[in-house]
Parts: sequence; structure tokens; C-alpha cells
Amino acid sequence: MLYVADSVLGTVWRVPKEGGEPTAWATGTELDPVPASEGGFGVGVNGLKIHDGAVWVSNTDRSSLLRIPVRGNGSAGPIQTRATGLTGIDDFAFTGRGDTVLAALIMSNQVALVRPNGSHSAVLTRQDGLSNPTSVAVRHETVYVPSAAYFTMNDPNLLLAHLHQHHDH
Repeated sequence: MLYVADSVLGTVWRVPKEGGEPTAWATGTELDPVPASEGGFGVGVNGLKIHDGAVWVSNTDRSSLLRIPVRGNGSAGPIQTRATGLTGIDDFAFTGRGDTVLAALIMSNQVALVRPNGSHSAVLTRQDGLSNPTSVAVRHETVYVPSAAYFTMNDPNLLLAHLHQHHDH
């Protein structure tokens, strides 16, 4: 199956890998964008990763990281909030150690380390060269962070950082 995040409709779609009609796999307020009249940008569910029997997604407007279990029959389980307060979260990547995540925070020019208990802290900032980071990828010990400079209009770039192997509790 292919899973697709629809930021406007607040829906995670599921498409058979051999093709065919997409089906709305997961919906709910947690996935919805916040209306502009309420201060939102109209960007709900955004980044998406498959990890450990679940579909994980970010919600940019709601500043949250969510986990949606995949049930044995393939249906979506209840949406679980794993972290909040991640203002402007765009995409994210797992570090390779359990449920620890690196999240791109596009508006604050930061990458946050999000621990399994939901606590988080900035590990890369504008001072490191970020300019509206849009995504994060981890390969072996290297972290790749593209900065699109959408809002800063200054210095779009690709930042590479070393992933330190320490344990977060």
C-alpha cells in the first residue's frame, strides 16, 4: 500500500501499490488544517512515515506529531498524539533508535529532537545554516536537512550533520 498525506483535506489516503482507487484511510480533527480565520495556514496532515506497525504524520497547523496504528486487517487504529508544541512542523525522520524523531520546523528555522515521551528540544538552528527547513532524512550517521528559504528568501541550502549515538530518555 501507498499512504498519502492530504494537507488540505486532513486525510491520509491509501492506494494499492498495483494501482486503483485511493481510499480515505484516516480522517479526524487531529489531521485537519486550522482555518485561516482561526490563525492557521490551511496545512494539516503533512509529513508521513511508516514506522513500527504504524503510519506517523505531522500536522503543521496543529504543531503535532501523530501515530496511527495499522490494524491487522489494514484499517487505521485510533490516532495517537505523540508530541505537541512543534510549531511549524513540516517533515520528520526517525533517527533509527526506537521512536526518536528529528523534525523540521519550517517557521522557526530549527530541527527538533523529539523523544519518545513527547519532549523535544532544538538541535539545529538558523545559526547552523537553516533557512526554513522543509524535511529531514537520516542515512547511517548523516542527517540531511534541505532548507527551502520560502519565507526568509535567503540562502536555500542542504545542511549535513552528524547523528550522535547517545541515548535519550
